[in-house]
Amino acid sequence: MDGVLLLHKPAGLTSHNCVQKIRQLFRTKKVGHTGTLDPDVSGVLPICIGKATKVAQYLMSEDKEYVAEVTLGIATETEDASGKVVAQKKVIHPPSRPEVERVLKNLLGKIVQVPPMYSAVKVNGKKLYEYAREGKMVNRPKRIVTIFDICLRSNIKHEGNTASFSIQVSCSKGTYIRTLAVMIGEQLGYPAHMSDLVRIRSGRFHLHDCITFQTVEQFLENGEFPKGFLTIDNVLNHLPKWTINDTLARKVRNGSVLTMPEHLSFIDKDEIIAVWHNQHIIALYQKHPLKANMIKPVKVMKQDE
Repeated sequence: MDGVLLLHKPAGLTSHNCVQKIRQLFRTKKVGHTGTLDPDVSGVLPICIGKATKVAQYLMSEDKEYVAEVTLGIATETEDASGKVVAQKKVIHPPSRPEVERVLKNLLGKIVQVPPMYSAVKVNGKKLYEYAREGKMVNRPKRIVTIFDICLRSNIKHEGNTASFSIQVSCSKGTYIRTLAVMIGEQLGYPAHMSDLVRIRSGRFHLHDCITFQTVEQFLENGEFPKGFLTIDNVLNHLPKWTINDTLARKVRNGSVLTMPEHLSFIDKDEIIAVWHNQHIIALYQKHPLKANMIKPVKVMKQDE
């Protein structure tokens, strides 16, 4: 099978564990995920299988949506509930709902984040978590991410020395929700960490579209096509579309630079055009960076794709 499986990732498995399990179930080595979820995190994890691994990059760049729990009063080295406590401050009077909402509003739009030390970001060819496990601190590159929407989803719960609340966040690729929880805590005057996280959307794919490993196994045992499995054409169907004839298809197969189709002249230079022939996508194109009114191939499918 070549396509994308919309997996409801369970907590307790790494994204790599999920890839390995799908390799075993589908009996293929060509499997890859479209954006790492930490082991304790559950939710939407699109898994590319077979030839779909070649278009994974066009899914990874899409925005994401999460439901997270922020806990005030405790900071950890990993910025989530799994890490060692590194700072504490007793929450005597928890912040009010208007105070939290004001802080969330301050975080809308473009913000600067520093990736946590326990992350897969590479510095000098080495992952940050590898430095962290060696007890080394390194300078981490700042990144600009976008918070499209953020809202308070629950009341503020005050238990013992901590307070916690749930938020819903829609954000750009590369946003660390753990770090966002820490930033929220800083603005409220407390050490903080992310105590729970569920990814409820990745691009166009929502949690209600996804299936569990148990369901996948049941479908495969019955010899059925798994629900929640999308073909490459299904997955890329949202891209600007250009349907071509046989003559142009031969040129596209050869990777030719072509004249921009008039109905797509409005697209941005970074947008991808899906080129369709005989009801299938045969290539992906985008605006040529040097030649006006021309488009160039960024991915040409093989004849058997």
